[in-house]
Amino acid sequence: MKNDICERTFVFAVRVVKLCQFLDKQAGVGRTLGKQLIRSGTSIGANVEEAQGGQSRADFLSKISIACKEARETLYWLKLLEAAEVIHVDRLKEIKAEANELVGILTTIIKNTKENSK
Repeated sequence: MKNDICERTFVFAVRVVKLCQFLDKQAGVGRTLGKQLIRSGTSIGANVEEAQGGQSRADFLSKISIACKEARETLYWLKLLEAAEVIHVDRLKEIKAEANELVGILTTIIKNTKENSK
């Protein structure tokens, strides 16, 4: 399970980077939103990786919780790009679905870690 979420968040980050490379070529709001998206979208995997080396269960939980918050923020930016018609809905469908799944997975990891701490 640990390796799966690490790999999945890494692959997601690569997809975000590619999307942001596309946004960076646009003038104005697309580029600005892309800068927000790249920060949150790549931070998910970075925090998941940090959690793997957590010094304690509390440290692990803290890093996974940050990753979950970043996934939620990423989903927000993706929805905004879609709603503002900066990127066509079809181009965002799969990456939005993956962001949503990552939120669910990370939320489950948080819940299970808390329950196992009792």
